Amino acid sequence: MEGFKIKEYGRTELALLYSPSLTPDAAWRRLKRWIFLFPGLTEQLEAKGYCHHQRSFTPAQVKLIVDALGEP
Repeated sequence: MEGFKIKEYGRTELALLYSPSLTPDAAWRRLKRWIFLFPGLTEQLEAKGYCHHQRSFTPAQVKLIVDALGEP
């Protein structure tokens, strides 16, 4: 099995990689909370073009999340 790849992910798709035992909605809520609670991560994501309405993360945004939270 290959390791985690930095690529574009749907927000729920990425959330489920971090919390596979949760429902899609609960996994997304958890990931969103982790992003908000990690110091400076929200600001870094916004600097890379993130908007709370977007449905997917760009590879650059995924890299920021993985650098902050670790690989799923």
